[in-house]
Amino acid sequence: MTLLYFLETLRRYPFGPFLNRKCKEDYVIKETGLLIEKGTPILIPIDGIHNDPEYYPDPEKFEPDRFMDGSKQNSMSCTYLPFGIGPRNCIGDRFGIICTKVGLTYFLKNFKVDRCDDTPVPLILNPKSPFIMPINGLKVAVRKI
Repeated sequence: MTLLYFLETLRRYPFGPFLNRKCKEDYVIKETGLLIEKGTPILIPIDGIHNDPEYYPDPEKFEPDRFMDGSKQNSMSCTYLPFGIGPRNCIGDRFGIICTKVGLTYFLKNFKVDRCDDTPVPLILNPKSPFIMPINGLKVAVRKI
């Protein structure tokens, strides 16, 4: 169950807003006739794909069950990109998931985290940041168990 929450959190709040790639050969977009020449830098909008209702119905809703029964592996190719994809994807994705699980387990074993009066709902992201981060931080109440 924890993995489902982790996957959905990364869908909603990936590490970065885009992936950068370089076009390896001339490519024509059939629908528009636009030519992308070999060597052209390409930015892939992770946030845009992860919030597209065509791929994720009701994308603003935090719904971990989207990834139930291995749906991540069964979804359309290139629609879940928090660690990138292809030969240049993050080699530390599995290690990162394990470290996060261990860290959260130890933290949540000793502390309880709750919303407080200053917790922004909904969370507003900083549009000027190159990273996915709340505009005024994320204030929560933490107490020792």
